[in-house]
Amino acid sequence: MPRKLDCGAVAGYSGTPLAQKLGLKPGLAAALLHPPRGFFTRSRRQLAAQLPALQRALAPAGALWISWPKQASGVATDLTEDAIRTLALPRGLVDVKVCAMDDIWSGLKLVRRRKAR
Repeated sequence: MPRKLDCGAVAGYSGTPLAQKLGLKPGLAAALLHPPRGFFTRSRRQLAAQLPALQRALAPAGALWISWPKQASGVATDLTEDAIRTLALPRGLVDVKVCAMDDIWSGLKLVRRRKAR
């Protein structure tokens, strides 16, 4: 079921609205996969399996946000910021931004390398 993003929701300590951190603007097309149960990929293996399809669906100048639980969150996972990079870089995806989604989750913004756009 589609959910409306609360564009004014504030994430993390910065006081910046999450939509602004993510670069979401009115009229922007966005895809949200697996909400809300299974909202976030919880394992490196799961991300490795999903990343090829996500990359194929990505517009040439599009961006992909991948989230992982912060280490202090207590969420059981083997997915980390470094693990995301390790999976993304060989596929030609580079990280350009990191942000706190909330008190538990962080996110890494991935885009295609410039020469591949």
